[in-house]
Amino acid sequence: AAPAPGTPGSGGTAAASPGEGTVSAARLLARTAQCDQVSDGRYRNDDSDDEPTVAVCATAGAVYWKSDMDIDCDGKVTRHCNEDTDGSFQDMTAFTRSDGAPLDAAKLPYLVVPDPSDTWDYRSSGIRGGGLAAVVYHGRVEYAVVGDTGPAGLIGEASYATAQALGIPADPAGGGASKDVTYIFFKNTKARPVESHAAAVRAGDRLARRFVASTK
Repeated sequence: AAPAPGTPGSGGTAAASPGEGTVSAARLLARTAQCDQVSDGRYRNDDSDDEPTVAVCATAGAVYWKSDMDIDCDGKVTRHCNEDTDGSFQDMTAFTRSDGAPLDAAKLPYLVVPDPSDTWDYRSSGIRGGGLAAVVYHGRVEYAVVGDTGPAGLIGEASYATAQALGIPADPAGGGASKDVTYIFFKNTKARPVESHAAAVRAGDRLARRFVASTK
């Protein structure tokens, strides 16, 4: 995945609506304004960062953080995601479709979690492959699934389709957002089937309503 630029401005951006579902970006951001940190330390956004600054936070029903967004194009080979468009392309994802095939980063909104480490193990927080999530960026909400894992020391990555839906430049070679992306993962959940974005939106919206209404 490519490091996020300082400002938007590369290819692959699509017009985005204010969001999916019935829960506003403002309500989700208000619910994640405070941080009960569950990570034993912090993460860097990119290899070039001098200091780790991103903490993983949690409530009773969700895990969340705010960081940048780098573009993950791994999985199915497509016109947008392949060895020519992405120098670090891999034709597999850590988690797969219900038929065992890799996910399609150009079509399916999915998120990337850091590989388990002493800093944090996503599995211990009830996060798993195909789990449901919401992403908030500049007033927009997109529902997604947990689709891949990344380097243990870095955080903040999502599929080409996720970026495109949020109006973020999705080019794997130079796209992304440098800050202000909030990732919310709902504990002990799974989209069925993983590859159905419609299923993720339906279940994710229900979980988001529960999340913003909860005080724990």
